[in-house]
Amino acid sequence: MFNKNTFINRRQQLHQKMDSGIGLFLGNKYVPYNYPANPYKFRQDSSFRYFFGLNLSGYAGLMDFDSGEDIVFADDIDIEDIIWMGPQPAVKDLAASVGVEKTIPFGQLNDYIQKAISQGRTIHFLPPYRAETKLRLAALLKGSDYSPSESLIKSVIDLRLIKDQVEIEHLDEIMAIGYEMHVTAMLMAKEGIYEREIVGAMEGIAASYDGAVSFPIILSKHGEILHNENHENLLKNGDLLLVDAGFDSPLGYATDHTRTFPVSGKYSEQQKNIYEIVLAANDAVHQASKPGIQYKEMHFLACKIIADGLINLGIMKGNVEDAVANGAHTLFMPHGLGHAMGMDVHDMEGLGETLVGYGDELQRSKEFGTAYLRFARTLKEGHVITNEPGIYFIPALIEKWKSENINTEFINFKELENYLNFGGVRLEDDMLITKDGSRNLGKERIPIYLEEIEKIVGGK
Repeated sequence: MFNKNTFINRRQQLHQKMDSGIGLFLGNKYVPYNYPANPYKFRQDSSFRYFFGLNLSGYAGLMDFDSGEDIVFADDIDIEDIIWMGPQPAVKDLAASVGVEKTIPFGQLNDYIQKAISQGRTIHFLPPYRAETKLRLAALLKGSDYSPSESLIKSVIDLRLIKDQVEIEHLDEIMAIGYEMHVTAMLMAKEGIYEREIVGAMEGIAASYDGAVSFPIILSKHGEILHNENHENLLKNGDLLLVDAGFDSPLGYATDHTRTFPVSGKYSEQQKNIYEIVLAANDAVHQASKPGIQYKEMHFLACKIIADGLINLGIMKGNVEDAVANGAHTLFMPHGLGHAMGMDVHDMEGLGETLVGYGDELQRSKEFGTAYLRFARTLKEGHVITNEPGIYFIPALIEKWKSENINTEFINFKELENYLNFGGVRLEDDMLITKDGSRNLGKERIPIYLEEIEKIVGGK
């Protein structure tokens, strides 16, 4: 856990942003897997943990924006708990470790909130995403306006988007685990191996560092399926394997990388041609990203590089600017360039993806492909975002466009027939916006260049 001053400073910053009322942060509780005594692995609510630091079930944090007081609501364990769990620190000691002096038993939270409501005070809370939390909030706030606080949402987003130094140091540190996970996948990628075997090894690495995967691993030779979580395929030489995976650290911070490589250890000429276009887009975005630039501009920079590369291969045709303006590139990259990342792999998406990624400065597009751009904001020092361009050949989408004569002036559908079984390529890095530019997080970039990947794949 970070030093208690980190949490004190975070709460003080939020107090300064909020004018009045009470900020209520409900921590998560254990969620039953198939019966009450058999829960899923515990995952704390990220905003509660960001401000109050405690990674325990059955806690709530409260900030009084009028008095400046912070309170932790939780119950000390009893003898039955000790029998099953062993001795645990007292709530007051845990609260003190994050700089909170006042603690109240959890059972008194309802009375505290009801008294505040009777006094006409505003209860600010963030959008709940778990059914149990929604029910708990409804019970606590009976007789009150039951809607999330826009001012609290925007204030929390403003704070969490800018990573402080301890967060950056931690993210840099855990990138090494993401590196190990992905290099292990490369080493294991041999003919006769099932996808699930590699997934199991990657999940085991995450568990060995007292963490978990930051989202269900996407590992498939059918990389054209963007979020493919099926791992039943048997790998064969020549298959192009897309691996999108990350580590969820014991402190609740995420990594998120994607690499695409051939099971044989050697890219075919066709695979190499597509791969190098995606790599050029990734590197160009990294070089161009800096404070003051809208990430939406970086998205379209990547799209133009992809369109230009595909025109050179004869897959697309016409003028690059016109092709991108008409959305022709979205046949091959129907998603956005990246998303915010931090304590959540899609950082704060539960608070509202558009609020996080666009704020008040930009309107989200409704056009196919561009609508999936999760982060478009003007970049600031301290932003952590993913950089993940891709090219995919999705047979059903290609057939739809062909049959409906969509963008025929920019797409060479005859040449596309040679790519219907290709799959997809995505290359993703986690990028920190610095004072003058950007850098990939971590001490060492996960192998990405063709020659280094070909030396690794299938070597174990």
